Amino acid sequence: MASHSKVAVVTGAGTGIGRAAALAFLNDGYRVALAGRRKELLEETAAQAQASAERALVVPTDVSKPEAVSALFAQTKEALARVDVLFNNAGSNAPGVLFEDLSYERWQAVVDVNLTGMFLCAQEAFRIMKEQEPRGGRIINNGSISAHTPRPDSAPYTATKHAVTGLTKTLSLDGRKYDIACGQIDIGNAVTPLTERMAQGVKQANGTVGREPRMPVEHCGSAVLFMANLPLDVNVQFMTIMATKMPFVGRG
Repeated sequence: MASHSKVAVVTGAGTGIGRAAALAFLNDGYRVALAGRRKELLEETAAQAQASAERALVVPTDVSKPEAVSALFAQTKEALARVDVLFNNAGSNAPGVLFEDLSYERWQAVVDVNLTGMFLCAQEAFRIMKEQEPRGGRIINNGSISAHTPRPDSAPYTATKHAVTGLTKTLSLDGRKYDIACGQIDIGNAVTPLTERMAQGVKQANGTVGREPRMPVEHCGSAVLFMANLPLDVNVQFMTIMATKMPFVGRG
């Protein structure tokens, strides 16, 4: 598709769901700021876009650092002039351990990325979107199935993803007066490096270990693009996309 004027910022764009979304945006004609901690992985994402790679801006970023997030959005505005979409995707997890054995450091590391990082990125995007012409934009937060239902031994991840839902609702409300729409995509078992363990077998709620079905990550990119391409007077408040047979609905 021919290039158009829209600009997207994708965090965690070097791997997995972030890469899939970034490629979907690039292939649809967006100019895209690719943010993530590792420059080489961001460059790999851009290279996979092939002919669309010239519309990719690589900005190595640690979203847990306020100064890094400020620099990301300043560079994006300078190079690409505006921000129409933020896919607030960057996230991390702690190794599954018994709750009573969870260290403060592991807890804080997940909170810093999954919650504080999303807040910082959303705030910078919000500030740009309310002032630009034409005004407004869309923020899409990456929640998780864990924003609804926990896995065993997952307190940091589950707590932050529940908090993301609160952030999504608040941004959706506070953004109305500026034509800023905010929605959340909750993804279950996409094929990414982080879900490799699910194919081998992971702990279930009843204490057993079971393999779980996964789905191609490209479907996540398509879903994010669908949300992004709606007019600003229409919003997907929450979308759940998941492997059909993963243990989530009902009793698994």
